[in-house]
Amino acid sequence: MKTAYLYIRVSTDEQKRKGYSLPEQEDRLLKYCRYNNIEVKGVYREDFSAKNFNRPEWKKLFLTVKSKPKEDQNILFIKWDRFSRNVEYAYEMIGMLRKYRTTAMAIDQPIDFSVPESTVMLAVYLSVPEAENSRRAMNTANGIRRAKQMGRYPSKAPLGFINLTTVDGKKIITPNQPEAGIIRWVFLQLAKNIHRIEEVRKMAAGRGLKCSRSYFFRLIRNPAYCGLIPIKSESEGGYMVKGIHEPLISEALFYEVQKIINTKRRITSQKDDLKATFYLRGILECPICHKKLSGSFSRGSTKRYPYYHCQKRCKTRINALFLNECYERKLGQLALSPGAMDLFKSILEDWNTGTIKAMYSQHRNIVVRKLIEQESTLSQARKLFVADVLKSDDYNAVKRECHVNSKCLKRELNDINIKLEGIGKQSLLDNRSFVRILKRFPSLDTADKKHLVSLIAPLHINFQTGDMSLELHGGLSKILSKK
Repeated sequence: MKTAYLYIRVSTDEQKRKGYSLPEQEDRLLKYCRYNNIEVKGVYREDFSAKNFNRPEWKKLFLTVKSKPKEDQNILFIKWDRFSRNVEYAYEMIGMLRKYRTTAMAIDQPIDFSVPESTVMLAVYLSVPEAENSRRAMNTANGIRRAKQMGRYPSKAPLGFINLTTVDGKKIITPNQPEAGIIRWVFLQLAKNIHRIEEVRKMAAGRGLKCSRSYFFRLIRNPAYCGLIPIKSESEGGYMVKGIHEPLISEALFYEVQKIINTKRRITSQKDDLKATFYLRGILECPICHKKLSGSFSRGSTKRYPYYHCQKRCKTRINALFLNECYERKLGQLALSPGAMDLFKSILEDWNTGTIKAMYSQHRNIVVRKLIEQESTLSQARKLFVADVLKSDDYNAVKRECHVNSKCLKRELNDINIKLEGIGKQSLLDNRSFVRILKRFPSLDTADKKHLVSLIAPLHINFQTGDMSLELHGGLSKILSKK
């Protein structure tokens, strides 16, 4: 009696889940073996692509065949496309099987290897599946290109975005917080050209951005963040189209960052700790020689101490932390003047916050009503499924659709609530007599601190007590006043 191993393969999870292909193949192979009096020594089933032989069940089958090199063995399958969809790999595997006295055979496309002309038919049987794969890949690539030309992002959403399906079935990407906010901050920092890319990456990681170093370098070059989608074409070359998704940054900011990171950058400041500690350097004057004070660290026995000091012979030296604290305390005494508050109130009134708020509230009610409808539909489908009126496949389809729609609606509802919250915070200005707009000065970046110091410079400093006055630059004197 002849013996054979049965190999059964499908290429998609859907075929495996529905179960119409694997059982059908197995049933036909078993009937063939019974009719031809062939003993089945094993059945190997898998759902895997046939583009190569790196498949779990095929590896097990090959090891089984390899362990019995002195026996004549057979491997049966339905068609040659179950065996392979690559001509080169198929011939290579057939040659390896022959070394172990094993013959591969398709019952629907039989080949008599003892006849030389049969190799022509084998070439046809193996070439057709490969041609189908190539055509399918070409059609997929063309579909992706058409989607991109329409402004869609058909691939997996980049970091900072999330893939969603709208109520009408369209695939979109939308910003995903908090990653979207961190990435926007990353581009703003790179545009300042005061930090190296690796430094910005580490600061972003500290804020919660989780990505590898290589992915971060690809991220800052991805035009999708400014709303553009790149398209590569052999005939037309590469070009950009405007995407339908919401951008995280402006095109001007994106191209400014590309200009910076693609050229050799000069970081003029020496070290981060020097920049962060001595942000008053270049503003302060020596009380003796009236030269600009510099800043450096003095090494003590256990730690380093920061000082503003004069580089001339007068040997002026002031504790940097003490003077910084005095300046920040003085800034904290500034607030918006009553006139500026009145102006902000007028702007809010002109903006018509009440009408905008009513519009968002109405939109929120519509979204909430749609959410309730989705829950009602799912509940009704569940009752019909329990009553055996609705089939399992139909119920699962309804369930998936409801979950996708609900997820999209919940995200839309969250965006509306954020906008309403922002309007509420802005309307609170009406009830304040002053606003401390400089209270976050200590948490600002070093570049922002230096820029603010240039606008609000310290004057008439008593280096012993820390008393000083502030010189407001230009129009700041008209909108700021002491608290």
